[in-house]
Amino acid sequence: MNVLIAGAGRLGTRVAQVLAASGNGVTLVDVDEARVDAQRGQFEARLVVGDGSEAAVQERAGAAHADLVVAATGRDEDNLVISLLAKRRFAVPRVVARVNENENSWLFEQSWGVDSAVPAAAPIVSLIEEATGAADTVALLRLSSAGLGIIETAITAGSKAVGQPLGAVELPEGTLVATIVRNGDPTAPTPQTVPRPGDELLLVSHSAGEEEIHEAFQ
Repeated sequence: MNVLIAGAGRLGTRVAQVLAASGNGVTLVDVDEARVDAQRGQFEARLVVGDGSEAAVQERAGAAHADLVVAATGRDEDNLVISLLAKRRFAVPRVVARVNENENSWLFEQSWGVDSAVPAAAPIVSLIEEATGAADTVALLRLSSAGLGIIETAITAGSKAVGQPLGAVELPEGTLVATIVRNGDPTAPTPQTVPRPGDELLLVSHSAGEEEIHEAFQ
């Protein structure tokens, strides 16, 4: 599958990493050259500097041959224009857009070229699901050589893991917390790290599923 992702922020790069690692041809576009440069060598993808809401940039990025476009910028107006161009100008079969402001959600429909809209409050895994059309959102990425899967869970105010260190959370056998994303910044946690509402955790596991991870943290 050929994928064009507009927006090299945390969301766009995470989606690009997962889809590239799954063997898809990924092109990542961002108007910020520094953001684009920061991704060089991080994963297998074609990197393009430019405004994805411009037809010339989408054409240069290969929109005419894309099976999927993901509009993942931090501006709803840009995501709408990106979606409309991809669908109407380049006839992209599937267009997924992130909705940053809830009051704009009514605009994210097929009249603007959007096949699937994902609210900003939804975890990143939801955008992966919408982008790929996959029914199974548990394993974002299968590392076949090691038999590992990456699972994401979001911490809310009602999560039982809030207020206790990660070392006290009873995880399924063969499972560890690889990354904690807090306020947009990913860090490697320690057993003393205490989850907070709004945190997103990425776990690596040999065999655990969504229900087991949910039971551990929620």
